[in-house]
Parts: sequence; C-alpha cells; structure tokens
Amino acid sequence: MIETKNIFVSFGGTKILEGVSFQARAGQVTAIVGPNGSGKTTLLRAVTGDVPYDGVVSLEGVDIKKMPAWQLASRRAVLPQASTLAFPFTVIEVVRMGLQRSTSSGFEPIAMAALGRVGLATHADRFFQDLSGGEQQRVQLARVLSQVWQPVVDGKPRWLLLDEPVSSLDIGHQLQVMEIMRDFAQAGGGVIAVMHDLNLTAMYADRVMMMSGGALIANDTPMRVLTDETLSFAYQCHLQTNVLPAVGVPFILPHMAQPELAIRPKCGAV
Repeated sequence: MIETKNIFVSFGGTKILEGVSFQARAGQVTAIVGPNGSGKTTLLRAVTGDVPYDGVVSLEGVDIKKMPAWQLASRRAVLPQASTLAFPFTVIEVVRMGLQRSTSSGFEPIAMAALGRVGLATHADRFFQDLSGGEQQRVQLARVLSQVWQPVVDGKPRWLLLDEPVSSLDIGHQLQVMEIMRDFAQAGGGVIAVMHDLNLTAMYADRVMMMSGGALIANDTPMRVLTDETLSFAYQCHLQTNVLPAVGVPFILPHMAQPELAIRPKCGAV
C-alpha cells in the first residue's frame, strides 16, 4: 500500500496541496483526476519524492524519506508527463535504462518484451528522437515497465506511478496502455495514474481520487465519484453523465471499443 498523511506543498508562498491524505492499494488501478491546476501532478510528484512536501508518504508502511534511492527504484517506477533526452539513444537503449545496472545484461529479454507490450518491438533499433510524440511516450512506458516487470517480487507488490500516460495517444493506443495498467494491477502490482480522460477512468480505474483546488474532494469507486454533482463542482461547469449529445453531433462510445487481444506478452512473462 502507498499511503499519504496530511501532504502540504507550497511553491513561492502559494499553497498547491493542502493536507491530502489517501491510501492506494496493490491490486488496484487508482486514478487521480480533476481540472487543470487542481494539484494532480504535484500530488503524484510528492508520492514519488520529486517535490519537497510536509507530511508523510509511506510505501508498505515505510516512510519513503527513510528509503535509499536504489530501494525505491526497485519497488516503483515513475513515468513523468514528459521526458527529454539530450543525446541520440536508440529505442532499446532507452528501455534498458529501466533495468538494474548490475543485472541488465541478464535481463535483455525483458527490454524487448516490454517494447512488445507497447507495440514497438519493430522499433528497437530506431533513434528515439526520430519517433512521433506518441511513440516516444510508449517507449518511456516500456522503460518503466521493464523496471518493475514482475508486479510482485518476494511477496511484495511493485508500483507503476504514471502522469498522464495516454495524453499523446490515439484511441487504440490509449486502450492498449489502459489494458497494461489493468493487467499489472490484476497480477498483484499497484498503479497510480494521473488521468484527464474521465471515460477511460470510469472504464479502468478501481478507485478515483477527485482533486479540486489542491484538496482531495472525493475518493471512492468510479460510480460514486463520477457523479453530476461532484463533476460539476470540481470542473466548475454543468456536467451530466450518460446524456446523449444534440442531434448531428458525433458521439464516441469508448466503452464499446475492444483492444487487440493476445498479440503482446503480459508483464512478468518473457
């Protein structure tokens, strides 16, 4: 379990998070949603220890400030919103960065399996900089997958901490990534993801944390959080669920889409 207690974050005297407490459990996909500027990314960065904060963040009962970096890296992998590479690496070289240095030579199959999982096995020898934005995002996801390829090790769950993992992707690849998240959780790992797409969140998340104004205003199942009242309050506009648009307006039903089946290995299988 990942748990936070009374997390406060301020930048330049401006409060970004105000006393956020929650528990995220292994075996579940926990989505953090809310409008722009509500504190979603800052909360995730506090959980990863990438921003200074007041309060406590614990991983399986241990304060992360008391855990060495190597131990944290072995227990959770982090996908930020954007990653910049200053040098020309190939795709497979980027994915290998997620492997432990001391054992990377023995785990080469994991790197290729992770690339296969995101549908980019044929891109292994291409330069990362030559890929589209969506392809680069999937390569970075393969990197973090390889870091925690086995969702459970020695009886202890591992974690994927993802900031907007589908933001640059088309619908098909969005479904692919959400399936990866679900598979990882169903295999015993834990997933915390910052999300903007509320339909995908409703489809795949086990728990939804709704942020507004730096505070956590709801934390429950999608059915209980994604209500007219909560959505309208958080996004400051009138929102309704399950309402058809006006005649003549295209209406996409993502919950009717189906991802490709049985074409990529699941996490933990090489």
